[in-house]
Amino acid sequence: MKIFNTLTRQKEELVPITPGEIKMYACGPTVYNYIHIGNARPICVFDTLRRFLEYRGYKVTFVQNFTDIDDKLIKRANEEGTTVAQVAERFIQEYWVDAKGLNIREATIHPKATETMDTIIGIVKHLEENGYAYAVNGDVYFRTKKFQEYGKLSHMPIEELDQGKRIDVSDQKEDYLDFVLWKAAKPGEPSWDSPWGKGRPGWHIECTAMIQKYLGETIDIHCGGQDLIFPHHENEIAQAECCTGKDYAHYWMHNGFINVDNHKMSKSLNNFFTTREVAQKFGYEPIKFMMLQSHYRSPINYSLEVIEQCQAALERLYTCRDNLDFAIKNARESDAGEQAAFMAKVDAHKAKFIEVMEDDLNTADAIAALFELVKDANNYMSSPRGRESLDYAAKVFDELTGVLGILYNRKDDSLDTQIEELIAKRQEARKARDFKTADAIRDQLDAQGIILEDTPQGVKWKRK
Repeated sequence: MKIFNTLTRQKEELVPITPGEIKMYACGPTVYNYIHIGNARPICVFDTLRRFLEYRGYKVTFVQNFTDIDDKLIKRANEEGTTVAQVAERFIQEYWVDAKGLNIREATIHPKATETMDTIIGIVKHLEENGYAYAVNGDVYFRTKKFQEYGKLSHMPIEELDQGKRIDVSDQKEDYLDFVLWKAAKPGEPSWDSPWGKGRPGWHIECTAMIQKYLGETIDIHCGGQDLIFPHHENEIAQAECCTGKDYAHYWMHNGFINVDNHKMSKSLNNFFTTREVAQKFGYEPIKFMMLQSHYRSPINYSLEVIEQCQAALERLYTCRDNLDFAIKNARESDAGEQAAFMAKVDAHKAKFIEVMEDDLNTADAIAALFELVKDANNYMSSPRGRESLDYAAKVFDELTGVLGILYNRKDDSLDTQIEELIAKRQEARKARDFKTADAIRDQLDAQGIILEDTPQGVKWKRK
């Protein structure tokens, strides 16, 4: 598999540290609110990456954190008159509602920053002892310019950053580029004991500590949104590599932004949507599909038209899968050569799917390959066919949609006894040319949410 590595700005062959195993970390949400659709994109994309790696036989250890101590959490807790811990726990639970709705698998480990405090303090202390950090009035800062490779991820030389002078300025920092590792406690804030007095960690050190604690000093893949490249991931690299003297991550993957009606999503433009709000109108699965129908590094434009197109595309996929079930149920003897030829087509679509997914997780072309399979399957099912070929098509269809994490809302195919009897009576009425009774039964079933379709292979039904 080839991955576009943000660090080198080129596609590179994925070569794991340990053959057959992948250690992977994705920056998770800061749990002070519901996740918005911008947050949902990396969650969907890198869940798909993990699924595909496992599909290809890798053992994946996937860590996705919760940032549960942060200025935003403190602000929300103060506004609500509650504690940071209560705010964090509430929105972690809300995250799980959205994640389940999007069919996101749980990570191998979901660590919290507050549960990693010993590791955080240990790293900061080590950096200070080795001259990469310094303490001032209970705060601890990282000496950015002491790390000569600073800027290698964002490809922003320190000389250019020097000219900008736009990173938060503090009179007590040695250099305005220095960033905080540990913050001295303020009245009313949560705090932990440390060698520098009571305080709490800076944001960047949290991810470094969680990676070191749960995955080790060097990992295979570090993931996140494009907005995290600088300064968050740049700072992670600096503090981690100065602490260990080793590479922090071999591959860096970043997804593109989401625009709303061709404008950047922001609260000031009143075009800011939580995943929950969109799901209440359209359901979760069209959101998931939208995240995958474009290449992960490309920007996505969210609009009413786009989400409705996603709904329609999903409906085509569901219809094909239902048609396969129906065809299997009504399968007949079929020419072995004919079946083999169709299964060869199915194999070709599967091979194309794998090929494009191995080319930097190209889910857009993978979905195109899936729809080519749908086209051939629908044509093949226009006449009665043999069970072996139909079973095989259904198996491959489920494999590929499972890798993408879609088509997870298939309705229960079981009909209760009363409905089965009504369908049988309608068939008997049609055979007796009693069309008045047959039409009345169809209307009765329609009122119960059952739609019938008469085909050459028999009666096909689906729920509304």
